Amino acid sequence: MDNKISFETEDFSPDINLSKYLQNIRRFPILSPEEEYKLASEYIRTRDVKLSYKLITSHLRLVVKVVSKFKGYGLPMSEMISEGNIGLLYAIDKFDPNKGFRFSTYALWWIKASVQKYVLNSWSLVKIGTTAAQKKLFFNLRKVKNRLNLNDDRELSQDVLKNIANSLDVSVQDVTDMNMRLKSHDGSLNIIVDSDSENGNELLDFIADGKPNQEEIFLHSEIMTQRRKLFNKALCCLNPREKDILFKRRMMEKSITLDDLSKYYAISKERVRQIELNSIRKIKNNIMQ
Repeated sequence: MDNKISFETEDFSPDINLSKYLQNIRRFPILSPEEEYKLASEYIRTRDVKLSYKLITSHLRLVVKVVSKFKGYGLPMSEMISEGNIGLLYAIDKFDPNKGFRFSTYALWWIKASVQKYVLNSWSLVKIGTTAAQKKLFFNLRKVKNRLNLNDDRELSQDVLKNIANSLDVSVQDVTDMNMRLKSHDGSLNIIVDSDSENGNELLDFIADGKPNQEEIFLHSEIMTQRRKLFNKALCCLNPREKDILFKRRMMEKSITLDDLSKYYAISKERVRQIELNSIRKIKNNIMQ
C-alpha cells in the first residue's frame, strides 16, 4: 500500500497508548464535501502522499466509531482499530469522488470488512464464518438475541430458532451450531482446576507465558519508533515522482509494473527502474548520515 506512511508514528498508533491515540486523532479537522472532493481528485491525479494523509487522518474517528460496535467480541480495541485503519488505506486508493459518494460512505465498507475479517480470524481457535451466510450469522445472531432479550445461556426453543433462521435467511441447524459456538467460545481459561488449593488455581495459571517481558516490549517499541522516524525523515530527500515510483514499486501490496509507470510518466521502463534504485540509494545514504 502506498499510503502506509507517517501517521503510524508514536502519537498516532493505537498500539502505543489507546487513550492518547483517541485524544490525538481529534486534532484532525473534518473535511467539508468540497475539500474532500478536491483532495480526492488531486490525489487520483498526482498520487501525492500528503493528500492521502489529509484524507486518511480526517477519517480516523470513523474507524473508531466502526470498531466500537465490535466491543462485544472481547478483542483488543487497539488491534481492531489498527485493522480498521488498514481498511481505510485500501479505501483511499480505490475511491473515485466523481461517482458522487462521500469518502466516508465508501470507506465505511472497507473499514467494516477489515475489522470483521480480523474478528473472524481472532475470535476462535477453530475457523468459522467461511461462507457469506456464516459470516452474516456470526455478526448478527447476538444482535437478534439481544432484541429478543435472550442474553443468557439457556437453550433456544424451536420456535425461536425458526424465527431467527427466517430473519437471517439461514437454516435452523446453522443457527443452532453458531449459537453453540458463541456460547462456548473455545472454553474459558478461568476454569478452576485445583479446588484443593487455598485460592483455587485457574487453568490460566498453568499456561507458560511466552510473551516478551516489559523491558523487551519497551526496547522493541523504541527501536521501531526510531526506525519509523528515520525512514520518514529520509523520504524528504526524494522528490514527488521518486516517492511515487518507490511506493508503487516497493510498498504496495501489488506492485505497479515498470511498463505501467513508464506510460504514466512518459519515460522508458529503464528510466523508471533507475529512478526506483536511485531512490533506494538516496534513502540509505540519508539514513547513514
